[in-house]
Amino acid sequence: MKWTTKSLAEVADFCLGKMLDDKKNRGEPLPYLANVNVRWGEFHLENLREMRFEHDEMDRYGLKYGDIVMCEGGEPGRCAIWKEPVPGMMIQKALHRIRPHDCIDHRFLYYTFLHKGKTGEFAPLFTGATIKHLPRQQLAKLEIDFPQLEVQRRIADFLSAYDNLIENNRRRMALLEDASRQLYKEWFVRLRFPGHEHTSIVHGVPEAWDRVPTPDAIYVNPPTRLSDEDEHWSVEMADLDTDSMVIQQATRREGRSGSKFRNGDTLFARITPCLENGKTGFVNFMEDGEVARGSTEFIVLRSKRLTPEFVYCLARTYEFRENAIRSMVGSSGRQRVQESCFDKFLVLVPPSTLLGVFTECVEPMFQQIRVLHSINHKLKTARDLLLPRLMGGEIAV
Repeated sequence: MKWTTKSLAEVADFCLGKMLDDKKNRGEPLPYLANVNVRWGEFHLENLREMRFEHDEMDRYGLKYGDIVMCEGGEPGRCAIWKEPVPGMMIQKALHRIRPHDCIDHRFLYYTFLHKGKTGEFAPLFTGATIKHLPRQQLAKLEIDFPQLEVQRRIADFLSAYDNLIENNRRRMALLEDASRQLYKEWFVRLRFPGHEHTSIVHGVPEAWDRVPTPDAIYVNPPTRLSDEDEHWSVEMADLDTDSMVIQQATRREGRSGSKFRNGDTLFARITPCLENGKTGFVNFMEDGEVARGSTEFIVLRSKRLTPEFVYCLARTYEFRENAIRSMVGSSGRQRVQESCFDKFLVLVPPSTLLGVFTECVEPMFQQIRVLHSINHKLKTARDLLLPRLMGGEIAV
């Protein structure tokens, strides 16, 4: 079957978002997407900011179902399909809004971009020596190969089946993590733990509980020795998500420098903007007894009088994170948390029986998150094996 080749400018309309300028912008404050909100195939919609848009700017910078939102800088070409999870969404200048013509299925066009991103076909269009950009005039030249519309839809249906499963698993993971964090807050922040009705509170501390400085309850950057193997598991800051415990990937590589950690440890980002974006991971991907290394910008938190799950949930609380952020020193773009900030930060230590009950509740949730992440990894691998063959017309659908 013969495919057609046209430039992107011939098959889609696209424009850049609005420049952020608090002094000049007028109109109604509306939420907008920035570069940081766009990932391959998904949007991170936590902590959205607002910008003022005038009425005649709504159509130009607004999003509709099926629009493709693409990064102009950062990782140029990275994109996702907008499916209206938030009404009235606008875009900022660091993003392209791409709206395909009737001859192109929006899902097929997204998978075309995904394939080109994986094969490096965006790179010849980039400008900039150190910080890469994909300006509109260059994006317009991108060649798009496509079959008849019905075939496009069948290809998109096939690949979307994988991505729909992946998205469903992501939602389940988010619900499981939220449930574990909410249970932590209910029991150990709001102090509505089992039996609280019959427990006396003295100076804000339930009877039989302790309130101690963090190092008395948690090992902070504990000394950990790597084995003598040439290669070890390695985790970098980019491998951590901003709103999840999941470590997206870990690779085996040589080297012995950096933080050292093992299963059950929490990795807490110490550098801006990674800490402010919420990067905190829970280590559970290794075999028992293995030790990994990671970025020097991780603070490793290990249970001492608490449990691993408790420590992770604590590290996600507002109070714990604000204490760390207040300690940051250094240049404005490269400030770091001072490890000493934990010396006087007080942590509640519940009785071991209550800790045990909490762990019995949340440990299966943590394990299920790990299983779902593993399934998603396999689904992505299968999709990515099919992607070049489907987008190259090698497989009839």
